[in-house]
Amino acid sequence: MVNHKVGYFVGSLSSTSINRLLAKALVRLAPAGMEMREIPIKDLPLYSADYDADYPPVAQAFKQAIADVDAVLFVTPEYNRSIPGGLKNAIDWASRPWGQNSFARKPSAVIGTSPGSIGTAVAQQSLRGVLCFCNSPLMNTVEAYIQFKPGLISAEGEVSNEGTAEFLRNYMTEFQAFITRVLTVLPRET
Repeated sequence: MVNHKVGYFVGSLSSTSINRLLAKALVRLAPAGMEMREIPIKDLPLYSADYDADYPPVAQAFKQAIADVDAVLFVTPEYNRSIPGGLKNAIDWASRPWGQNSFARKPSAVIGTSPGSIGTAVAQQSLRGVLCFCNSPLMNTVEAYIQFKPGLISAEGEVSNEGTAEFLRNYMTEFQAFITRVLTVLPRET
């Protein structure tokens, strides 16, 4: 089994985010050979092109964290039928300055949870458009829109519903296979 380092972003800045719980569950359910590490976004200042000539250390570390992984996973809520501002800000930092886009050729996937019955479908569609512009090869299937109900995922990331756990396990297995396919065609530059 090929080992892949996967960086994941939690789109919500809230410490009690249900998407943070989903991320914990995905880490637990990831197949062997998939090393998961969070890439935090909360300390990034608001992006401005004024920084392009001299990125602050927090943004340099952020871009390095993305460079250090083979693929990225976005675990995001839906705010006002789109992605949270903090997540969009992080993507802007990572994709700049011009010609130094951290997402180019980096395999990615999108997932999210919401109390609503459509999960985070509209936010995910918005994020997919942004990632396509960033030239990130995107896993298009399996799509995952998780309706969150109290008790579905524990603080430790344990999923109480076996059907949901099996779906998430399959999602992560499919993501691992997608990463392998993409990196076979587009090997990481060293």
